[in-house]
Amino acid sequence: METIANSTIGSLVAANFKAASVFQKFGIDFCCKGNRTISEACSSQDLDKEKVEQEVLSVMASKEKSAIDYNSWPIDLLADYIEKTHHRYVTEKIPELNLYLNKLCKVHGERHPELFNIYKQFLASAEELTLHMKKEENILFPYIRSMVKAENGQSEIDQPPFMTVQNPIAMMMKEHDTEGGRFREISKLSNGYIAPADACTTYKVAFAMLKEYEEDLHTHIHLENNILFPKAVSLESALV
Repeated sequence: METIANSTIGSLVAANFKAASVFQKFGIDFCCKGNRTISEACSSQDLDKEKVEQEVLSVMASKEKSAIDYNSWPIDLLADYIEKTHHRYVTEKIPELNLYLNKLCKVHGERHPELFNIYKQFLASAEELTLHMKKEENILFPYIRSMVKAENGQSEIDQPPFMTVQNPIAMMMKEHDTEGGRFREISKLSNGYIAPADACTTYKVAFAMLKEYEEDLHTHIHLENNILFPKAVSLESALV
């Protein structure tokens, strides 16, 4: 229990992704706010710390097949995976959700005006997240791959224009916080993605898609904030 108590939420999920299911159950943010301990998170959300800790220990000790151990991956492979899996998912889902939410506003907006705010928040997120991913794909991830090549003796590494990898990482993490905040607001406005009693099938599908989108975003941000970024900083320090 002592190890659990002194570890951050993000590091626990990085060590064993099965812990993420517990934090999701209790509504504890393990990605953007993964730098807190369980005690700190429970105190701010009025949760039973002992109950959360026991459930985390239980799933981490489970004999069931473990989730993918991303923490053991080389960071260039992890960057490739994030780009090809999570970036691609976001790119594909944005136009679908745009169509659904636009339709909901037109058909149900008069009875459910919160839909307009949900749509507004989503459009802002979609625009900024698209730019965010491009910065990672064109600037940060290529530098991470070049550091791995230098570590393996395959090439020399040049001084990047951003001076140190910590600078773009700080920017990316700040933008992660913004998107996490937007989706907390969307979740609140949508009553936790629970469609109202008069909802049609399209309404229910749109909310289910939004929920899935947010869950994917949590995993996406976790892989970067809690695994990829800290390892990139460590690698750069070792190379300098």
